[in-house]
Amino acid sequence: MKIPKRLQPLVEDGLVDDVVRQLMSGKEAMVFVVRCGEDVRCAKVYKEANKRSFRQSVDYTEGRKVRNSRQARAMEKGSRYGRQAQEEAWQSAEVDALYRLAAAGVRVPKPYNFHEGVLLMELVTDIDGNAAPRLNDVVLSEELARAYHHELIMQVVRMLCAGVVHGDLSEFNILVGADGPVIIDLPQAVDAAGNKNASSMLERDVENLTHYFGRFAPALRKTDYGKEIWSLYEKGELHTGVMLTGRFERSEKPADLGGVMREINAALAAEAARQRPQETEL
Repeated sequence: MKIPKRLQPLVEDGLVDDVVRQLMSGKEAMVFVVRCGEDVRCAKVYKEANKRSFRQSVDYTEGRKVRNSRQARAMEKGSRYGRQAQEEAWQSAEVDALYRLAAAGVRVPKPYNFHEGVLLMELVTDIDGNAAPRLNDVVLSEELARAYHHELIMQVVRMLCAGVVHGDLSEFNILVGADGPVIIDLPQAVDAAGNKNASSMLERDVENLTHYFGRFAPALRKTDYGKEIWSLYEKGELHTGVMLTGRFERSEKPADLGGVMREINAALAAEAARQRPQETEL
């Protein structure tokens, strides 16, 4: 096929030998099957912001680090340079997350290179060597749905142990490879410790999995892995070999508002006494 303009620099630099075909076009990028020497890989070409249906949100970008203070100021002002820097940071977030998660043993495509706004990574294939289908295109038995759900929940745990929350996990960004589910699409990934929305995003990711697999295995709908996982993470008790129950005990004990007010009033009285001019003896 004719080499797309965005892939031309990679061909000229010898990173890509040939573009085989377009694999898909999503809300944030187009993906092509490419040949690199004897290897077949995929190239993810990010769409420009005005052509992308997935919009960046402060919920996702909060806590992300930028190269320098000048870049940070430009991004805050929304200048042309700032918008360009924001785009670069958005794309780099996926690259950084992939390398970080691959090193932690999370089932994600192996990244190879990031060049001129194009991410070269592993082409996930099925048992026949064809490009792996998305999870939403696969019909599951109850047994397989349970197995995939368990495997993905443990991948969520492994991701969180590496300090990452996917933020947009669903059946639409999971591939079913020859060896099982593979998680993809990570430009919106957030840092678990640096983003105040991380807990709600993780719970939403888990709820999405539970809702989808619950179609095939209804008993999964009664589980509550999201809150259980985050609770263990907050207490420092989460690890990759953790045994989860799928249950979370919520505290039903009403708050002691009277006790709280008594403590506040006592603190105010003590502060007032401290600031009162001390009497001197004559």
